Amino acid sequence: MIIENVDIDGLKLITPEPLCDERGYFSRIFCQKEMAEIKENLVIAQINNSYTKKKGTIRGMHFQYPPHAEIKIVRCVKGKIFDVAVDLRKNSPTFLQWHGEILSEDNQKMFVIPEGFAHGFQTLEDDCEIIYFNTTFYSKESESAIRYNDPKIGIKWLEKVTVLSEKDANHPYLDESFEGIFIKKN
Repeated sequence: MIIENVDIDGLKLITPEPLCDERGYFSRIFCQKEMAEIKENLVIAQINNSYTKKKGTIRGMHFQYPPHAEIKIVRCVKGKIFDVAVDLRKNSPTFLQWHGEILSEDNQKMFVIPEGFAHGFQTLEDDCEIIYFNTTFYSKESESAIRYNDPKIGIKWLEKVTVLSEKDANHPYLDESFEGIFIKKN
């Protein structure tokens, strides 16, 4: 696996190096030793799977407050998505900046979203399937989200929005009192 930093500190892109032959390919998607570059002793608590039917659908922008803040490793195993992370870390030099990556079954890339980031995606094709590796168990009490089209953030989605859950459509916009999420350094 090739693990590289992107333009916001903490975000990483993982590109597998599949072994290919006439049968197809073999590719590693998780290795505890290699993932130590992301976080020492990284533990996966949950692996989640989502399927989205229609191109242009947005799911997000979700996060969990500490003590249930989580690292997510996201991979699109069917179709193609625009995966987005927003820096919500208190006192971060990139606070409220966003970064997006195209993940697809063809490029096999994985996007690493650290603690203190909101996460969401938009489908770029019909019938997309995503796998998420999460380092913390889901906690309803700690869950939160921001609006996908919050003007303070200005995410440039790649497609016209076709489907949005009622819940995602009604997440709050950030107000002046939002100072970010405090994430302890390990």
